[in-house]
Amino acid sequence: MTRATEFVRACSLSDVPEQGTFGVEVNGTSLVIIRSAGEVFALDEFCTHEDVSLVDGEIYDHTVECWLHGSCFDVRTGKPTGPPATRPLSTYQVRVDGDDVYVAVPAMT
Repeated sequence: MTRATEFVRACSLSDVPEQGTFGVEVNGTSLVIIRSAGEVFALDEFCTHEDVSLVDGEIYDHTVECWLHGSCFDVRTGKPTGPPATRPLSTYQVRVDGDDVYVAVPAMT
């Protein structure tokens, strides 16, 4: 059974640095909001290799790099692009309305 999703305000666009990250919890889901190349993305906050927060990760070329072991993920797809991670991160649809960032997350039940 698939859980319904809903767009929920996650943060202000001004909270997310250019080429940077912002951590937030939305409907019980820990997310990292990423701004890269003028676009905004939302992914699971924790690296699939060692469960380390990506909020302190480095952002470059549509990539977030985990600060601990260097796992890299494509921010558009969540797929790992560099070891040691082999499992992808979940990605979430994002909508920006003015200074508000909305993310499609599973609805609260």
